[in-house]
Amino acid sequence: MNKKLLIDAIGFLLIALVVVIGYKLSPILLPKADVSVFPDASCDLQREACSVALPSGGRVELSMATRPIPMVKPFRVEVKVTGAEAKLVEVDFTGIDMNMGLNRPVLHQQSDGVYAAEVTLPVCITGLMDWQVTVLLEIASQHIAIPYRFSSGRHD
Repeated sequence: MNKKLLIDAIGFLLIALVVVIGYKLSPILLPKADVSVFPDASCDLQREACSVALPSGGRVELSMATRPIPMVKPFRVEVKVTGAEAKLVEVDFTGIDMNMGLNRPVLHQQSDGVYAAEVTLPVCITGLMDWQVTVLLEIASQHIAIPYRFSSGRHD
């Protein structure tokens, strides 16, 4: 009877440990956003930089240095923040229909309001991939998410 009670207690503790670890890792996997701002759906990151007005004033522009956006080849991602001061700038690349792993580089300030990083996206075996790239900003203790969509790969 004591052995069964010990096994039950260990099982309960393992479940509790998994819950605590999941809770602690959730901000990494699912970034917190106080405000989501949606860009104009007609903007195509494969062809141009895309910008959006922030609700508290200012603008954010996302651009990819290489077009079309390459797979398995480094390229520069740049975010320009005007009219606001960003404490943190990240971009989160997520596969729409397929999990492509965590790909969320922190962008480093290059000049006043300009943040950049080198990024390499994995290739999809089907050749075609739909992506969501979300600009994650921390401005004045507010977390802002700006999601953009684009497609990459062959379009045969």
